[in-house]
Amino acid sequence: MSNETSLESSFYEQMAEHVFVSEVLQEAWYGFGQKVAVLRPEVDNEGYDLVLECHGVVRHVQLKTSKIDAKRAYQNVNIALANKPSGCIVWMLRHESQTTHRMTLTYRFFGDAAGKRLPSLQGFATAKHTRGNGEGVKKERPAIRRVLKGAFSPVENPRALLLRLFGLQGAGG
Repeated sequence: MSNETSLESSFYEQMAEHVFVSEVLQEAWYGFGQKVAVLRPEVDNEGYDLVLECHGVVRHVQLKTSKIDAKRAYQNVNIALANKPSGCIVWMLRHESQTTHRMTLTYRFFGDAAGKRLPSLQGFATAKHTRGNGEGVKKERPAIRRVLKGAFSPVENPRALLLRLFGLQGAGG
């Protein structure tokens, strides 16, 4: 991550989230003739960033983002997400074009079919704090697991993501 990107990480995360929501809304409407309700929690302590509802399916979604060429091999996931119906993680890999002045996203997905709970997080390592305490020891974060990149499935395009999220069938108007 460039110095500028790391200094503005909240900005980049919010911009990626807006691109994601736009793609979900557009694909649901134009591709399937469906509307998606988008809700944001007031407090971020249950492991999800958005609640999406479409076609009778409610998804609690944790969003993660990184540049498309980032070396990151895992994402930290709050175990509380496993308590939510249809909890899942969408890892947004962003490409920033200096030519088009646009961010485009590709996706990786960790979750189960619509209506099923998040796969077990038991086999994943407990995450540690990024900074050490007074003695330099990085303590464990008991509510956070490191989910490896290999556990995430690549998603070909926004249409395939909608199929994963909501189990939609057919094409809309």
